[in-house]
Amino acid sequence: MLTLLIIIFVSYISMGLPDALLGSAWPLMFRSLGTSEANAGIISMLISASMIFACLNSDRVIKKLGTRLVAFVSVVVTGSSLWGISFAGSFTALCLLAVPLGLGGGSLDAGISNFVALYYKARHMNWLHCFWGVGAAIGPIVMSYCLGRWDSWHAGYRVIGTVQLMFSVVLLFSMPLWKRVQRGSENEKSAEQKTLSITDFLRMPGAKPTVAAFFFYCGLEMTAGLWGTTYFVAVRNIPPVTAARWISFFYIGITLSRFFSGFLTIRLSHDKIVGLGHIIIGAGLCLLMIFKSGVPLMAGLFFIGLGCGPIFPSMLHRTPQNFGREHSQSIVGVQMACAYVGSMLVPPLFGFFGAKMGYGIFPFFLAAFLLVMVVMAGLIRRSKSELR
Repeated sequence: MLTLLIIIFVSYISMGLPDALLGSAWPLMFRSLGTSEANAGIISMLISASMIFACLNSDRVIKKLGTRLVAFVSVVVTGSSLWGISFAGSFTALCLLAVPLGLGGGSLDAGISNFVALYYKARHMNWLHCFWGVGAAIGPIVMSYCLGRWDSWHAGYRVIGTVQLMFSVVLLFSMPLWKRVQRGSENEKSAEQKTLSITDFLRMPGAKPTVAAFFFYCGLEMTAGLWGTTYFVAVRNIPPVTAARWISFFYIGITLSRFFSGFLTIRLSHDKIVGLGHIIIGAGLCLLMIFKSGVPLMAGLFFIGLGCGPIFPSMLHRTPQNFGREHSQSIVGVQMACAYVGSMLVPPLFGFFGAKMGYGIFPFFLAAFLLVMVVMAGLIRRSKSELR
C-alpha cells in the first residue's frame, strides 16, 4: 500500500510539471510563434476543454479499463504531447497538441483523485496534491533554466516531456499493486461505483455551491499561474527570465501548504482549513495591490499559492462523505469538470479584460473570485448543517 502511494505521489509530480510551463514561457513564446499575447487564454481554454471531456467520461472509462491502465495511458499521452509541442512552429500546431495534453491530464487527475479519496486518508489527499505542486514549481524552474541557457522554450517542453515518458515505465511495472490495494481495503465493497447523472447529482443538498466553489477556485488558481508572469513583466517591469522564476513561488506556496495541511487535517476540519486558505489568499492579494516592486510582489504571489494549496484537496476528499462512496467517481468527475470549466473560461476572460483595461487589474480580478469562493463556502456549510 505504501509503495503504490509513493508511485501515485510521483505521478502527481509528473502531472504538475507541464501545468505552469505555458505561463512561464509565454512572454517569449508568443513572439516566436507570431501570435498575440492574449492568445495564451486560447491554449489554456483548449487544454481545459479537453480535461472537462476526460473528467465527464472518467466514470465510464475507468469502469472499462481500471484506474491503473488509465493512469499509464494518460502519462504516455501527456509526455508525447509535450514532445510534440517542443517542435511546434506555429500557433495552430500548439492548439492541436493542447487537446491530447488536456485529455491525458484530465483522465489522470479524476481517476487518481477518486482512488485516493476512496482508499486513503485526508492527509494523503493533501499530500497527493502537494506533489502536484512540486511538479508545478519545478516546471517554471526548468523553463527558466532553458530560457537563460539556450534562449529556448522548446527545450523546456522537451525536457519535461522526456521525464513524463520515463515515468510511464514506472507506472507500467506498478500495475499489480493497484489491484492489491483495492482487495486489501476494508471499504472495497462500499467503494463499488454506480453511475450517477449530472442532473441527479445537482439535486443533492449542497451540490450547486460545491460545483460553483470548484469553478471559482480553479478560475482563480489558473489565472494566477498563467497571467502572473505577464503581470510582473507588463505592469511591474520585471525582466522576463526573473518573472518566469518568480512564478514558481506561487507553486511553491501551494506545495508547502498542502504538505503542512496534511498534518492539520488531523486536528482541523475541512471547513476550517478552507477558511484559513481564503484568509491567506486575501493577504497575498493585498501585497500585490499595495507594493509595486521587489520582494513583496514575489511574497504576494507566494501567499496566494499558500492559501490556494489546501482548498482543492479538502473539497475533493470530502466528496465520498458528503455524497456517498458508491457515487464518488461520477461526482468527482463532475466536480473536476466544473473545475476545468473555470480553468478554461476564466484565464481567457482575464486576457480579454487585461488587453482592454490593462493587466494592472490582475489582483482585483482575483479578489472578486475570492469573494465568491467565500460566499460558496458559507452556502456549503449551511447545507450541511440543514442535513444534520
